[in-house]
Amino acid sequence: MSEFSAPEITSDDKLWSALGYPIPLIAIIVLFMEEKKARPFIKFHAVQSLVFNVALWILIFVVSAVTLGFGAICAPLLWLVTLWPAWESYQGKYLELPVITKFIKNQGWA
Repeated sequence: MSEFSAPEITSDDKLWSALGYPIPLIAIIVLFMEEKKARPFIKFHAVQSLVFNVALWILIFVVSAVTLGFGAICAPLLWLVTLWPAWESYQGKYLELPVITKFIKNQGWA
């Protein structure tokens, strides 16, 4: 009998996964590409990056609303937070973001 083994994580997988965090449009495109979506590492990070970016932009909107628009100045600084999961995914790691990873697994998205 042969055991099921996860496909090897390639440098292509790492690159697509890392680019999806700072550029969410890439994560959306990846989910429409059948050959990329079939790769578990890419799909996990694409879905996680989309949920992460939605949460981040909600946070930016709330901070901007509370500070009457002055918080929008912080938007580029808050965007820099996306570089941390991008780096981790480029290292080939399945990064567990505390609330987001649990949410996408409970939804069956990853």
